[in-house]
Amino acid sequence: MTHAETAPFQFFSLRVDRTRRLGPSLVRITFTGEDLKDFAAGGRDQSLSLFLPHPGQEAPVLPPLDNPDMYAILGAWRAMPDDERAVMRSYTVREQRTEPVGEVDIDFALHEDGGPACRWAGRAEPGDRVVVLGPAVAANTGVRFQLPEDADSVLIWADETALPAASAILEWLPAETRARVFLEVPYSGDRTELATEADATVTWLVREEGAPSGVEAVADAELPGENPYVWIAGESGSVKALRRHFVRERGLDRRRVTFVGYWRKGLSEDALREVPEDTEETEAAA
Repeated sequence: MTHAETAPFQFFSLRVDRTRRLGPSLVRITFTGEDLKDFAAGGRDQSLSLFLPHPGQEAPVLPPLDNPDMYAILGAWRAMPDDERAVMRSYTVREQRTEPVGEVDIDFALHEDGGPACRWAGRAEPGDRVVVLGPAVAANTGVRFQLPEDADSVLIWADETALPAASAILEWLPAETRARVFLEVPYSGDRTELATEADATVTWLVREEGAPSGVEAVADAELPGENPYVWIAGESGSVKALRRHFVRERGLDRRRVTFVGYWRKGLSEDALREVPEDTEETEAAA
């Protein structure tokens, strides 16, 4: 990624304002702070990097943030001891509000065997401090969902980790857009009300109810429209299998299939980041 592409991102110091449990697998944490006056989410699946403290730390440990060179800050952060430097994880901006005060919502997927971000979210309280590396301009490369001008429909698949992004995409979709949506979650209580003006058909795939996997469900589904755009995000293995299905078996142009692996079974995000780039991107060149 070039410097020009990442220039729209800045560091923001925030604090927890409140938390709300959305279901067995999701908790919403609302952040606030003076820095949010310069925050500008692009909506849809807008991503950011969240820096969290280790247990026992009052705030995430980072180099001084007043350096205008974002790369220098990140380099200095990486050089710090693992057990001291802030934990960094990638998340989606569920919603940004500017009135009456600046607020940002991030929804966290909770698992019994979850990592440090999951554990932090499960015990977060008002006043807890975090830092995010997020967007300062709405048109930024952290928004992966890019609807082609000629698209007449959308197909979406997401698991619980990508449910916040899928929900935000549905809210953004223009009125009457045809959408076929598959949302895979662990428990019945994870179903949520989805706001959209799109002509959306939503299928909840609840694992505790014995629902088929996303790959099985989508393989049997009819694509909406003549020129669909596909967005799939969640567990990396499922995402790659679905992309192969659309590109190889359905014959869709790979440029019309956006796929994002948020996590991988058996790997932490740190380990996933260490996977050789060509392993993760081979499918993009197929």
